[in-house]
Amino acid sequence: MARGPKKHLKRLNAPKKWMLDKLSGKFAPRPSAGPHKLRESMPLIVVIRNKLKYSLTYNETKKVTMSRAIKVDGKVRTDMCFPTGFQDVISIDKTGEYFRMLFDVKGRFLIHRIKKDEAAYKLCSVKSLNTAAKGVPTLVTHDGRTIRYPDPLVKVYDTIKLDIATGKIQDFIRFEPGNLAYITGGQNCGRIGIITHREKHPGSFDIVHVKDSVGHSFATRLSNVFPIGKGKQAWISLPRGKGVRLSIAEERDRKLAQKAKEM
Repeated sequence: MARGPKKHLKRLNAPKKWMLDKLSGKFAPRPSAGPHKLRESMPLIVVIRNKLKYSLTYNETKKVTMSRAIKVDGKVRTDMCFPTGFQDVISIDKTGEYFRMLFDVKGRFLIHRIKKDEAAYKLCSVKSLNTAAKGVPTLVTHDGRTIRYPDPLVKVYDTIKLDIATGKIQDFIRFEPGNLAYITGGQNCGRIGIITHREKHPGSFDIVHVKDSVGHSFATRLSNVFPIGKGKQAWISLPRGKGVRLSIAEERDRKLAQKAKEM
């Protein structure tokens, strides 16, 4: 029987949201232990080699990371299997490029290009509130950070705006109806809309109802909802389409209209 941590990942078992092809090898890069879960993250090698195309091979990617050119949330990361997840900021100082990890409306990882001033902060969901040794209040975020002495008004499921350089909380968004939210899991992963109301189910999963900007309503579990703005104003730049998922017919009509415009 196998003992110890698993060190390999078969390509067919890799998360579908990485969008890896099936035929270019038997194995996939397995994310290292880090701030995000294996199936909720994407290793740096997939970002650099497969998505941004800054390298072609495993060895080239290793040279890029070992040259200390890649920063995640302001820290140099030389491990090319370091897990990057939702809201992480990837910065490449040599090229002056900055990216934020988001989801597209089909639930796949999206590497969204941002400006330098936006790369100075990230949004973090509050997962738990605790009391540490000597009665110090702390909160734990979705990316594994423990922050001491948070604002007493911050509650679980709220979102904090974190200054990456200092690690301090700049502001926070309450989890309440009327605020803009990003869906980070489930069938509606990647959609963006306004929280309309929350159904409480003691002993089961609370359900949150969300309405997007074109009036489509949908429901998801409370743990999948990540507030990203007060009212309709988002605190981060949104990807193309603004998180609106089109039906198959709407997507077909849009593609046909685009093709007709090109002709």
